[in-house]
Amino acid sequence: MTMQPIQLFELASRQAEWLSIRQQVTTTNVANANTPKYLSKDVTPFDSELKSASGLGAMEMARTNAAHMTADIAGNGRVELKDTKLNQEIGVQESGNTVAMSAEISKMGEIKRQFQLNTLLVQNINRMMLTALGK
Repeated sequence: MTMQPIQLFELASRQAEWLSIRQQVTTTNVANANTPKYLSKDVTPFDSELKSASGLGAMEMARTNAAHMTADIAGNGRVELKDTKLNQEIGVQESGNTVAMSAEISKMGEIKRQFQLNTLLVQNINRMMLTALGK
């Protein structure tokens, strides 16, 4: 079995693209918060990208202890749109709308934090590579 090189920049780029799509879907949900019969949407988790990324197909978390939970990562690398689970706090509104503004605002904060983490990781990887090259 040969080891595949980890393409960290490619992976970071794919995550940034995924986050951009998720941000667009979330803002569409917010924009349609008062639209009758609008069903809240989200995208498939980024874990499905990790599983199917070119050259990264075998990338899984190491299970170093029998007490650790196993990861069930499935998917085929496409970012798919799906209906979100019904928010039990608000349920289906009288208009048939399922957008929970508190959940959408929470998603926006999560997306922002993930963008920031992605950017910091790319900066640090770049800095490490430049240090290794003596520049």
